[in-house]
Amino acid sequence: MAGCPALFISAPASGQGKTTITAGLARYHLRQGRRVRVFKTGPDFLDPMILARASGAPVLSLDLWMVGEDACRRLLAQAAAEADLILIEGVMGLFDGTPSSADLATTFGVPVAAVISAKAMAQTFGAVAFGLARFRPEVPFHGVFANRVGSPRHAEMLQEALPKGMRWLGHIASANEIELPERHLGLHQAGEVVDLESRLERAADALAHTALVELPPPVEFASPRGVASMPTPRLLAGKHVAIARDAAFSFIYPANVALLEALGARISYFSPLADEPVPDHADALYLPGGYPELHAQRLSANARSADAIRAHAAAGKRIVAECGGMLYLLEQLTDSHGTTTPMLGLLPGHAAMQARLASLGMQQINGIHGTMTGHTFHYSKLTTPLAPDRTASRAQGDAPGEAVFRAGPIVATYMHAYWPSNPAFAAALFHGEVF
Repeated sequence: MAGCPALFISAPASGQGKTTITAGLARYHLRQGRRVRVFKTGPDFLDPMILARASGAPVLSLDLWMVGEDACRRLLAQAAAEADLILIEGVMGLFDGTPSSADLATTFGVPVAAVISAKAMAQTFGAVAFGLARFRPEVPFHGVFANRVGSPRHAEMLQEALPKGMRWLGHIASANEIELPERHLGLHQAGEVVDLESRLERAADALAHTALVELPPPVEFASPRGVASMPTPRLLAGKHVAIARDAAFSFIYPANVALLEALGARISYFSPLADEPVPDHADALYLPGGYPELHAQRLSANARSADAIRAHAAAGKRIVAECGGMLYLLEQLTDSHGTTTPMLGLLPGHAAMQARLASLGMQQINGIHGTMTGHTFHYSKLTTPLAPDRTASRAQGDAPGEAVFRAGPIVATYMHAYWPSNPAFAAALFHGEVF
C-alpha cells in the first residue's frame, strides 16, 4: 500500500473551468519540483492532452464501469508509488452519470475540491457549495474554489456566503488569456493552442497564492487484493501495428497503445494529414477518431496516404477504424457547412455532420472473448448499405448501441473501445481473427 497526497477536482456542471484549474494546479506543482500524476474521469481524449502537457506525464482514464474498479485501483496504486501528488479531474458535474465522479472519489477516498464558476452569481454560490458538500454526506469533501470572480469584493461576498465550517480554497478572476478554447467535441487539441504553454504558466501563477495549491492529505491506495495480476500474454508478438496520428486522427487512449505493446506488437505512426504512407511491412492499421471533418479537403487531396491505405486493404491486412477513422474510409463526408468531400471509398456510405449531438454514452461489444467496454461521442450521422456484423449495447438502458461493420479486412464502428478491458478481444481485432 502506498500513500500519496491526492485531490479530486470536480464542479456542479461542465463549463466551470475544471480543466483549466486542474492544468494550472499540475503546472504549479511541477514547477515546485514535484512529480505529478493526473487522471481524467470517464472517457475523454481532449482534456488529457492538455493535462499531459501541464503535468509532463501521460494522463490515463479512471472510470468504474469502462476501466473497472480493480484496474482503477491498480493504476492509482502505481501512480502513488512514484508520484508526489495525484490529481483527478472529474467529468461533468460531481453527481452526473452512473457511475459518477462522486462514486469514484468515494470509492477511493479522494477529497473533492469543487470548482464553481461565480460569474453572474453572489450569495447563491454558498447554496451551490452547500449542495455539493451535503447532497451525499459520504463523499469526502475538501473545499470550494471560485472561478471567474469579478473583483476582490465579489470574492468576499462569495466567501461570506459559505456555510460555517466549509473550507474556502481561494479564487481567480475571469481571464481570456487563461481559459482554454473550445469547439463542438470539447477543448481544442493541445497542439492547436499555439500559446498553450503561456496559458498554463499564467494559470499556475494565478493559483500560486490560493489555498488550493496546499498539498492535500495523503490517501492510501492499495492494489487489488487476491492473486497478483498475470503477465499480459504476448498475443501480438511479431506484429507491426501502424497508427494514424495527427490533428485529424488523435483520439487515442494511451492505455490502448500501452496494451498493444504489452501484447508484443511493434507500434509505428504516420500522418494522413502530412500525406505520409502507411509504414512499410505494417501487419495492421489503426485509424482512430478525431476531426477528419475539419480537414476533409486536405485528406481528400493527399493521394500518397490514400493509395497506401487502399493497398493495405487490398492486401487483406486488417484495418481497425473508430469514429472519425471510419468516416475517412467512407465514400463521402459532408461537413457542418454542407460541403461534401470524397473520402477513401473503402466502405460504402456517406456521413454528414449534424448540428446536434448524435450519440453519447458508455457502450460495450460482446464477442467470443467476452466483453470489451468503451464509449461513443459523435455529431455525424452515417448512411450505409452495410448490415452490422454486430451491435454494441449500452451501459444503461435497452436501446441498441453503435453498429460494428465488417467489410473484408476492415472493422469499423463509431464506438471508441477501451482495449485493456479485454486484451484477448483487442488482440483478435488486430490479428484478423474471429472476435
